[in-house]
Amino acid sequence: MDSRHMQIGEVAARTELSLRTIRHYEETGLVTPSARSQGGFRLYTEADVARLMVIRRMKPLGFTLDQMRDLLDATDRLDAGTAADAAEHAALLERVRTYERAATEQVEKLRVQLARAEDFAATLAARLERTAGAGAADHPPAGP
Repeated sequence: MDSRHMQIGEVAARTELSLRTIRHYEETGLVTPSARSQGGFRLYTEADVARLMVIRRMKPLGFTLDQMRDLLDATDRLDAGTAADAAEHAALLERVRTYERAATEQVEKLRVQLARAEDFAATLAARLERTAGAGAADHPPAGP
């Protein structure tokens, strides 16, 4: 096997995606293995891993499969330089910018949620500390 290719198990370990998830992304057209082994095993390249990482990063930000597909199409076309003219190139860049803005907005929302969650956890910890301290004073340790 070519050293530039990885089987799905290695890709799953590197991307922290399950085999099932990678196969699902293949079925939905988000990623296509670059090759198949003589035995029919899926073979992936570093570019395929990078593509899966884009998908993995988009998922927790709430992007849909269609949005992932749209962004990947735009970036693929920009990378390949297949835009017919300057206007199409500009339109592709604007599609990517739209996703960048949406990702940034979602990250800010998640920061607020995280701050609230941390505040809640700290409130619970303080409450437990107060309650445990009061309980220890009311109930001295049992002697021998």
